[in-house]
Amino acid sequence: MKTARERMDIISAYREVGTYRGAAAISGTTPKTVRRVIARHEVGGGAPVRGPRGHNYDTVTGLVAGRVAKTQGRITAKRLLPAAQAAGYVGSARNFRRLVAEQKALWRRENHRGRRPAVWSPGEHLVIDWGSLGGLHVFCAVLAWCRVRFVRFALDERADTTLALLAECFETLGGVPGVVLADRMGCLKGGGVANKVIPTPDYVRFAAHYGFRPDFCEANDPQSKGIVENLVGYAKSDLMVPLAPFDDLAAANTAAAAWCEEVNATMHSEICAVPAERLVIERELLAPLPSLRVSVGRLVIRKVDRLSCVRFASARYSVPTRLIGACVGVRIDDGRLLVIVTGTGEVVAEHTLVAPGEASVLDAHYGGPRPAPRRAVRPKTVAEKEFCALGPVAEAFITGAAAAGHTRLGPELAELNTLRAAHGDEAFLDALARAVAFGRWRAADVRSILAAGAGTPEPGPAGDALVLDLPVVPVRSLADYAIGAARSSQSETATGSQS
Repeated sequence: MKTARERMDIISAYREVGTYRGAAAISGTTPKTVRRVIARHEVGGGAPVRGPRGHNYDTVTGLVAGRVAKTQGRITAKRLLPAAQAAGYVGSARNFRRLVAEQKALWRRENHRGRRPAVWSPGEHLVIDWGSLGGLHVFCAVLAWCRVRFVRFALDERADTTLALLAECFETLGGVPGVVLADRMGCLKGGGVANKVIPTPDYVRFAAHYGFRPDFCEANDPQSKGIVENLVGYAKSDLMVPLAPFDDLAAANTAAAAWCEEVNATMHSEICAVPAERLVIERELLAPLPSLRVSVGRLVIRKVDRLSCVRFASARYSVPTRLIGACVGVRIDDGRLLVIVTGTGEVVAEHTLVAPGEASVLDAHYGGPRPAPRRAVRPKTVAEKEFCALGPVAEAFITGAAAAGHTRLGPELAELNTLRAAHGDEAFLDALARAVAFGRWRAADVRSILAAGAGTPEPGPAGDALVLDLPVVPVRSLADYAIGAARSSQSETATGSQS
């Protein structure tokens, strides 16, 4: 396209030579260009009006526009091409892609809702969402202003699981925010009327108990809660993928709690602050936790038996003995069994789930550890009562003889009583103690000990030092054994003999 200066040069050259060919030679262009410039100049200098140029896809433009609007700009040209060809389009696929792209751009320009950045207030919003990877579900929550993140794992996304994890999140934060924002998850959604979500009655009772307002985002609008959508992806890539597979749910939640402590203590790129430090400020604006914690989940009523246990899934779980005969609630929570007093909501026992037929017993429920089994000696006959009257030594003798398999112990008790009467209680008790120490359980053994009298040695326990009084003998200095001293004495002797 010629500039204004070039057009003026062409007009001047034409006026000088009077021919298109001559003006073209002077201006360095073609005669056709000179003719078009002169014609445009003669009609006033304006560009000639061009008529509308048709396209080979004009016949299917309405069809494409309708399908793009129906699918909200998501349909592809590849999917639309067969329908367009059936409607009479005979052009290329490349040209058809241009049409679809133009119609999508028009639809987005007319239907763009526009967005603005969220402005979060302290203590106001908690945003929650669920994610899943490899059969393991992850619950994510973000306290919006301070960006503190809460992540826990679960085996399902049921309502009782969601509410239990939400209650745990409140406990971790140390307070309750004003609004809990969630997507339209089925576990919390009871219905919908005129685009308004009706929460389930359980969720309403839970929200009333903790004192927050449940809120739901728009349908098919994940951008409205992108703050937690990003956390779900972050938890999958940084926690689930590197550490999977987990041994069990408890190990997974332990890893999740440690991960949350790590990320909450790190500088957040969006707010340029440490979330854990900002939580200290925001916690003052959170509503206090209720004094009575809500019981979330399905409770199963069980009666405490005489063993101070409740049975669940063919296994026994101990409870405090003061509850024997009372009815309590049993609930499963994150691989744990909680025993709850239904009247007050107090958790009186917490156990790890065990296999059917096993028992989980806590010593604190019985006032201390289990005592060792003791089979007391209970005399019945006259001879047994007379012998056991000697006290613990006699009981130890009977217990040891029974353990050694002494089957004649019963008939020999009369003989032992006779030996007692003959030697006296003191000597007889010493003999019995010696018999117990050396494992001699017959009456003849006791008689031989009594016959030996007081001259028998009293061996001490192994390992004691043996202390002996050694006799005093004359000693000489080690210098007397020196070789030099011996030579000097010999030389002195030889000198004396010569003199």
